[in-house]
Amino acid sequence: MNFDYDDVLEYIEQEDVKFIRLAFCDIKGNLKNISIMPDELKRAFTSGISFDASAIKGFETEEKSDLFLFPVPSTLTVLPWRPSQGKVVRMFCNIKYPDGTPFNLDCRYILENAVKYANENGLSVYFGTEFEFYLFKTDENGNPTNVPFDNAGYFDVAPEDKGENVRREICLTLLEMGMKPECSHHEEGPGQNEIDFKYSDAIAAADNAINFITVVKAAALSNGLYADFSPKPIKDCSGNGLHINMSVKSSDGMDYTDNFIAGIIAHIKEMTAFLNPCENSYERLGEKKAPKYITWSKENRSQLIRIPAATGEYKRIELRSPDPMANPYITFALLIYAGTDGILNNLKLQKSTDINLFTAEKSVTDSLEKLPECLNDAVNIAQNSDFISKHLPEELRKQLKA
Repeated sequence: MNFDYDDVLEYIEQEDVKFIRLAFCDIKGNLKNISIMPDELKRAFTSGISFDASAIKGFETEEKSDLFLFPVPSTLTVLPWRPSQGKVVRMFCNIKYPDGTPFNLDCRYILENAVKYANENGLSVYFGTEFEFYLFKTDENGNPTNVPFDNAGYFDVAPEDKGENVRREICLTLLEMGMKPECSHHEEGPGQNEIDFKYSDAIAAADNAINFITVVKAAALSNGLYADFSPKPIKDCSGNGLHINMSVKSSDGMDYTDNFIAGIIAHIKEMTAFLNPCENSYERLGEKKAPKYITWSKENRSQLIRIPAATGEYKRIELRSPDPMANPYITFALLIYAGTDGILNNLKLQKSTDINLFTAEKSVTDSLEKLPECLNDAVNIAQNSDFISKHLPEELRKQLKA
């Protein structure tokens, strides 16, 4: 909708909006919110709405617990699954201290700083995400089971693909909310689905990622199902990836794609704790097309980074290691910083690895650098990284294992 302050006030009044949800994410990327009535909206814009930060894991202590939410007008969206009369809308918020300064652990603020840093260096980075998730049946009490919704496979159709109507509902809901899903299909695992997004700027892409997870969970619940975004829901089946597509534009018109990739490759081990933030993440890596080695290639899906066969606006870089448990704001921020570092320092792209790494001889793979093999290793690398220390708050780095 791209509303400003006055537009929001007018919309709330004219569209029978009864509840306004002020939303933000904790450091893990979990969505939080508080609902206010329309009469409180002006106060929210001017003075903020206070909340107890000590109750949000990772934010503040009891001694310094007051933080304030300031809604961002351009993020206004209707929640279509709520009543059409007495509508419910949501806006993402900036988080500030009582003196009005930005809260340093506000992950949206962290991403805004990364975007500003890239812009100051003449760069704009655009993101498109590919989310994978499983749909599981629920029991008579609505609790999730370990039984997949179907036993279909990659690109299957109904009746084998039982998720077709759920994906349709998700995509139509996203469109109502102003988001643009690009395509949807059944993935390789039983009950596994994928929905891809068109490119947008980094902050909109991160907001959309959070909105997307909410929509999927709501659609699953309304169909008596449970949506599972964990990296490895079923042993020996495909894991859930969050493939991140990126394109970088420069104000000087030069193509810095190779340098951008080189920057990501140079810093990928330091970033892995944020891109793959749970123990389950490392059960996925190295299996079923999820990368294990720090390599790149054109088209090859066994690589960490691939350059898909595409032209025009679809020409892009695809990073294949992240999973849906990653906080998209922090993930995108780190990728911007890493890629920009590659450009500013003219890092050279290593030779491509044009073989299938899942079937390659051990003598070949032994010579390749690996991603961290467990969360503990990834956390230790991140906590000792000058790159991470430069770009993320110390409080955030300390809480990696929390």
